[in-house]
Amino acid sequence: MLFQRKKALLGSALLALCACGSDGGGSVAPPSPNSPAVPTPPTGGPGTTPPPPSTPNPPPADPMVPAAMVASNWEIGPIVDGRNYSRGMPLNPTQTPDGWAFDFPLDTGTVGYVTLRHGSLANKAHILMRYRIEMDPGVVIHPLCCAQLPSIGPTLYFQQQGDDWQTDGKRWWATFARVTPIEAGEFEVDIPLNGAWTSVQTMTAASNPQQFANAKANADRIGFTFGGGDGYGHGVYATGRARFVLTSFKVE
Repeated sequence: MLFQRKKALLGSALLALCACGSDGGGSVAPPSPNSPAVPTPPTGGPGTTPPPPSTPNPPPADPMVPAAMVASNWEIGPIVDGRNYSRGMPLNPTQTPDGWAFDFPLDTGTVGYVTLRHGSLANKAHILMRYRIEMDPGVVIHPLCCAQLPSIGPTLYFQQQGDDWQTDGKRWWATFARVTPIEAGEFEVDIPLNGAWTSVQTMTAASNPQQFANAKANADRIGFTFGGGDGYGHGVYATGRARFVLTSFKVE
């Protein structure tokens, strides 16, 4: 169930699963969770620049802070074959008094996946996340592929251990509960783990229950992605100052 406050907009319908450009025409197909298999940055220029080194980010002093609220436990990526596809971003978010945060990159960068190494989701019922988006007036978040289309995110996500970034049924998105477009506001996202999740290509939890159950039982990373246009995880950038702040993240 997705609640929203302030100016936020709710998207609740399941987006059609379609590979990028599969309609054969000039229009952009509805986004699949992530097609092609990994985000594809522009060639040359900024796309070949490695991300800046991560600044040391000590965990909160309070030992009672949950692991999911320790910024250094999260990774901004994805990192595939040694390459980080979130350009112009630190490796980890920054600790804040009410959780952790990161600034959306400008148009020379992108942020796609934000993940935590969690482990198995067997016997877990839902993921609950609270966050807010802070923006200067007039700032817009664009999907990397196509600025004329709305941005999407964060979309809850998990990845099976041993995923090769090519095999369908290893990565799953809660495409039935996401915000479109990304705008300033405070949000609470409560996602059931028996809901209408969709895979990286064509599978759904309903049509492929065994693959979905295997992925949950053998989960490795969980978290959320940003995208729009040609993929839920292909990344976004901002036209000005914008910040994502996570204030709560629970797997129960």
